[in-house]
Amino acid sequence: MSSYEATPGKPTMFTTSWCGYCARLKGQLKRSGIEWDEVDIESHPDAADVVAAVNGGNQTVPTLLFSDGSSMTNPSASQVERKLAELR
Repeated sequence: MSSYEATPGKPTMFTTSWCGYCARLKGQLKRSGIEWDEVDIESHPDAADVVAAVNGGNQTVPTLLFSDGSSMTNPSASQVERKLAELR
């Protein structure tokens, strides 16, 4: 799909610098001890294309990409935790 594939146990989070939902989720994941790789879609236009591809053409953030190729858009920290547990 792209060069933005997630590694096992560490999703890739697509964000923007001004996204309040992104900041909220990053805080929640940090408190939960979950690590992630972050890609700002404004700095990486090809990443914006990845986000649009999994969101019906919309560049909605935060979008998380997991090692199995699945994605979640604006998930809660508990949804991310459940998905990572499923992938173990």
